[in-house]
Amino acid sequence: MSIFKITVLAATIGLVAGPILAEGYEGVPRTFLWNPGTSEINDAAEFKKEGPYVIGFSNASISNPWRVAMLHGIEAAAERNADKLERFIITDANDDPGKQAADVQDLIAQGVDILLISPATAEAMDPVIRRASRAGIPVVLVDRSVPSSENFITFVTASDQALGRISAQWLAEKLGGEGQVVMLGGLAGASPAEARITAAMEVFNQFPDLEVVETQYTSWSPANGKTIMSALIQKYGDDIDGVWADSGLQGSGSIEAFLAAGYEDGTIPPHTGGDFNAMYQLSVTHDVPMVGVDYPPAMGARAFEVLFDVLDGKGIPSRIEVNQQVVVSEGHETPSVQADVFVSDYALMDKPGSVIMSSGVGVDYDPATFTAVYPK
Repeated sequence: MSIFKITVLAATIGLVAGPILAEGYEGVPRTFLWNPGTSEINDAAEFKKEGPYVIGFSNASISNPWRVAMLHGIEAAAERNADKLERFIITDANDDPGKQAADVQDLIAQGVDILLISPATAEAMDPVIRRASRAGIPVVLVDRSVPSSENFITFVTASDQALGRISAQWLAEKLGGEGQVVMLGGLAGASPAEARITAAMEVFNQFPDLEVVETQYTSWSPANGKTIMSALIQKYGDDIDGVWADSGLQGSGSIEAFLAAGYEDGTIPPHTGGDFNAMYQLSVTHDVPMVGVDYPPAMGARAFEVLFDVLDGKGIPSRIEVNQQVVVSEGHETPSVQADVFVSDYALMDKPGSVIMSSGVGVDYDPATFTAVYPK
């Protein structure tokens, strides 16, 4: 796979922009526009072949609503491109890196033309992705990456660093640069969770009067978020001035813990955490100031479309990002963080809390009723 560096021009922007996900900011990803460097382009000419194709998708899991939405976005994209497919094979590792390594080996043995992989953990999946690359099978990663970038064509994602910094900056400014904060991370060892925590700490460390009193991992689970925050409320009580969560999954559980502890509407500390409709609904209903920086599962649908660009032998950016909406409670914007859309306008109050608005499936997406038809 040959690699060359260029400064990305307009012809490449279409590869980067991705779908418009919601009302609000509708341009190309701002992390692309503000990137001070240049983009590396991978020449996929050696992988060009005629369809129809056998495509394999190795998924880490569908262990939370975000991952379910990403899978549904991929399946919706497969349905839209059914005429290009001979087979589309999906495996689910149930968050077990060992099982996922075996899944990828099985997909290689089945003779897939290309692999889409969302790794369970970064380090554990690196060796098997290297084996796929050596077997001449191109690999596209989505959501989570691995250390050895020479073994995959591109990584389709949204900026974890931007999410971590923007949410932390909003919380620090909302608190006037002082107070005690607890951090609720995602899945320990998963690249998005670790990158977001690192980026958030870059911000918090610039405020000497703001103290991070505890950091806990929640596996992006609403139930874990509630359980862990319930214990933290017992430990710190009203000394908790703000809650940084990297997703609305555990963020919604945190708000539920404060409600269960007897906190009245308007008294729950400011929270961060996007994507999950239940969090936006709780913020509106119980007057909880919040910022949500969506990490759109629509990246799955975008990644599926990119597979065909690879198999067409095009030049592919080594990193492709999708839009991220910044959603802020009305009246709670800060000097550095302004809203693309207000929480009250973004929350789907008449939809299930499990809905992920930026799924890439469509405005009427309901995970409970979703179906897709494609060759299997």
